[in-house]
Amino acid sequence: MAAATRRLAVLFGIQLCAPNRFVSRPISDLANSNGKRLFLVDTLALVRRLEAHGVPSKQAEAITAALTEVLNDSLENVSYSFVSKAEMQKSEMTQESNLSKFKTEVKSSQGHHFSLLQHETEKLKSDIEKMRSELRYEIDKVTAGQRLDLNLEKGKFMNCGHNWKQQNTMLLSIA
Repeated sequence: MAAATRRLAVLFGIQLCAPNRFVSRPISDLANSNGKRLFLVDTLALVRRLEAHGVPSKQAEAITAALTEVLNDSLENVSYSFVSKAEMQKSEMTQESNLSKFKTEVKSSQGHHFSLLQHETEKLKSDIEKMRSELRYEIDKVTAGQRLDLNLEKGKFMNCGHNWKQQNTMLLSIA
C-alpha cells in the first residue's frame, strides 16, 4: 500500500513528508459546498501532468476524477471522526458543569452522612451510659445480697458458737 502511494505521488508530482503523508499544496483546501466537505484539487494541472507522462487524455481525466472522488470521500469519512472546536468547548463546559454538580452533591451527601453519624454516635453513647448505670445497679444489688448472706451466715456461725460455748459451760459446770 505504501509503495503504491509513493508511486502515485511520484507520478502526480506530489511530495511526501512522511510515509503516506502528503505535503499540502497551496491550491488544495477544505470547502463547504452543499453541506459536503470537498478536497479541492487542481484537476487541470493533474490532467496535464498525466498527459505529460504519456497517459491518454480520456484516461487522465478518468484518473483525475477517480482521485478527486476518493480524496473527497476520504475527507468526508475522516471529518465524521472529528468535532469542531465550538462543539468540543461546549462538551467541555457541560462536563465541567456536571462535575461541579457532582462535587456539590458529594459534599452535601458527605455533610448529611456526617451529621447522621454524629447523631448515631451520640445515641450509642447515651445507650452505653444507660447500660453502665443499669450494670452498676445490678452489681450493687448482687453485692448487697452477698453481704446480707455473709452477715446471715456470720450471725448463724456466731449463734452456733455462742450455743456451743453455753453447752460447753454447762457441761463444765456439771462435771
